[in-house]
Amino acid sequence: MLRTLKKLGHSIVPRLMFTMALTLFITLSAWAYLDIKQHREILQAVETATNLSETNGAQAAVENRILLRAAGVFVTTAGIIFILILRLVNRPIQKLILGTQQIAKGEYTAKIETDHEDELGQLAAAINRMGREISRKQAELNRQRDEYQILFELAPCIITVQDRNYKLIQYNREFAEKFAPRPGDYCYNAYKGKHEKCPVCPVENTFEDGKSHRSEETGFYKDGTVAHWLVNTSPIKNDKGEIVAVIEMILDITHRKKLEEELEKSEKKYYAIFNNIPNPVFVLDRDTLTVLDCNQSVASVYGYTKEDIINKSFMELFSDEDTKHHRDKIKEAAVINQAKHIHRNGNILFVDIWVSPSEYPGQKIFLVTTSDITQRIEAEKQLSHASKMATLGQMATGVAHELNQPLTVIKTLSSFLMKTLKGGKTEDVQTLLEVSEKIGSNVDRAAKIINHMREFARKSEIRLEPVQVNEVLEKAIEMFNQQLRVRGIDVIWDIQQDLPSIMADADRLEQVFVNLLLNARDAIEVRAKLTKNHKISKAITLKTRSTGRTVTIEVSDTGTGIDEAVGGKIFEPFFTTKEVGQGTGLGLSISYGIVKDFGGDIQTVKKQDPGACFRISFPVQDSPNG
Repeated sequence: MLRTLKKLGHSIVPRLMFTMALTLFITLSAWAYLDIKQHREILQAVETATNLSETNGAQAAVENRILLRAAGVFVTTAGIIFILILRLVNRPIQKLILGTQQIAKGEYTAKIETDHEDELGQLAAAINRMGREISRKQAELNRQRDEYQILFELAPCIITVQDRNYKLIQYNREFAEKFAPRPGDYCYNAYKGKHEKCPVCPVENTFEDGKSHRSEETGFYKDGTVAHWLVNTSPIKNDKGEIVAVIEMILDITHRKKLEEELEKSEKKYYAIFNNIPNPVFVLDRDTLTVLDCNQSVASVYGYTKEDIINKSFMELFSDEDTKHHRDKIKEAAVINQAKHIHRNGNILFVDIWVSPSEYPGQKIFLVTTSDITQRIEAEKQLSHASKMATLGQMATGVAHELNQPLTVIKTLSSFLMKTLKGGKTEDVQTLLEVSEKIGSNVDRAAKIINHMREFARKSEIRLEPVQVNEVLEKAIEMFNQQLRVRGIDVIWDIQQDLPSIMADADRLEQVFVNLLLNARDAIEVRAKLTKNHKISKAITLKTRSTGRTVTIEVSDTGTGIDEAVGGKIFEPFFTTKEVGQGTGLGLSISYGIVKDFGGDIQTVKKQDPGACFRISFPVQDSPNG
């Protein structure tokens, strides 16, 4: 029969129907057989019975046997059905139940073993596939859960999850280490040691509107130290969209807060220093040179209040003719010496300017410091004038020689004219014309010498302008030609003719050259006196050169030279190697200051042969109008 069932296919329904039909057929056949047999037995009993009582007894015995046989047939049929249902239905269902129970316990790899290929077998295969899929999904969920837990625990910030009562549901390791919370703690107690909710609570706001909120909070760590945090909150919702908790993420900004406080203190300190610096300090926009800020010293030096000067151009402090030139220099140079500024009352101020590129909140600026040197300049001018007077005193003999020659010529020619007129002699017009022209030229020569001395001696305003060094040298030597020739000193010219101009003051530069020439003259005479040899080489060499962006002047002599022991002091004020009464010690010191004012440099140069050499160098610059 089992082979017949297997031939019916893989569906359990036709198999159960066939089993029920076969059982019904067997039962009916048994009942028919028993009925036929019963009638036979009754007939035999009637035939053999001799009386009614015996017939009834036999009939009852037959009926009992029929009932027993019927019960046996029923039990047998029921047993067959039970066995078939147990094998075809119950056992597979038990396996299915056991497999689903194992899946429910999390044993997703458990497999339901069955040799059925019917619906129960297909159900078992489907449950096995479901277990494998659940296992894969669960593994993925576990992996994501582990990742989330790792991120939650190892996040470099404090994370808590709170319910509507602000009780801590969950928190990460960072929170536990910094606050050491107790079970059932509330956030306000764990963070700040309070016993009630904070007046402004981002968690409360998130529960109310379902949005993220941010705030800055201050509390205490478990060791009692003050801490500052940046708080961010976000809602956690269930599948119905209801807010069931709020996650709070806290970023520790204690270090940043301390830095901000220190920066604020530092800013206050440096702003106090900035305001109390005795020199004016300006903060200028790097492009427009607009004054963005200034200190209090501006008012005392320039007469302008802070409100007057801010948002105005720094160039308004310059005179109109200097504006363009100094605008470019401020953007290019680090130091500007002896610039002219205008006080609020119109007075001229001489200032040194230091320019430093820097950063101001949000923009690039120039930090400009000025120093009022007006009084120093006045003192230097007076000292320079005194030096000029001393120099003129030393030049008196030479100037007398210079004037004596044209005066002698004038005297001789005027005597000639007087004798001619007194004697009644008549001379041709051409001779009288030539005499008159010689008298006029010598008068001009004397006047030129006197004017030169007057210009040299006068006080002049400092004004930088393009100057040709060769012209100033020639002008300086004019007053010495005669006295140098009388003393047998030769002037050797080694001049480069195409020198570029430098920015200087011609009168003050001439004073430098005059001082060097006087020192050279005196050194040569001292050497001749010390050696008692008046036939030694007596010469002053003037050399000019241009190298790149520099003009160099050398004034060398064949005098006594400069001792190395005093070489470092030679430009100091009131230092002199001359005998008492023969030098003030100001010439070289003033010359040094003048050269520095023009942005140049002066130094001594060691020579192989006897004598001294002074080298002066100046940068080549464009004129203010260029």
